[in-house]
Amino acid sequence: MPASPTTTTPHSIFIAAAVLVGPDRRVLLVRKRGTGIFMQPGGKLEPGEAPEQALVRELREELALEIDPGTASYLGSFSAPAAHEENTTVIAEAFRLPLTGEPTPQAEIEEIRWVDPADPGQLRLAVLSRDHILPAHLRSR
Repeated sequence: MPASPTTTTPHSIFIAAAVLVGPDRRVLLVRKRGTGIFMQPGGKLEPGEAPEQALVRELREELALEIDPGTASYLGSFSAPAAHEENTTVIAEAFRLPLTGEPTPQAEIEEIRWVDPADPGQLRLAVLSRDHILPAHLRSR
């Protein structure tokens, strides 16, 4: 049965997400321009693109970082309501990577923050980060 104009149809977005770990074991979170929610860096997969390829592209675009996908450790596949799009589920392939360069906010990224993954303080976190990705990172350390 087709959706009526008053019926909302859920959508899914497929992304690659990075847990970038600094030498002090804190992790990097990003906040997109015009929003108040912090999340893992990363982004949508292009058609036919592998998650590791998306990470390389997105981290270059968002943070001016060059990463070696061979250093990525797979954390898992997770889903949650999208932070910025109503009626949308985000499905993430998450990877942990050591950070060797200095991230610089680019493109739509307005702010970056280094946080203790066990205690990110009072930051508003995306459900995907708060309930799935950061706990998976902590369990696998």
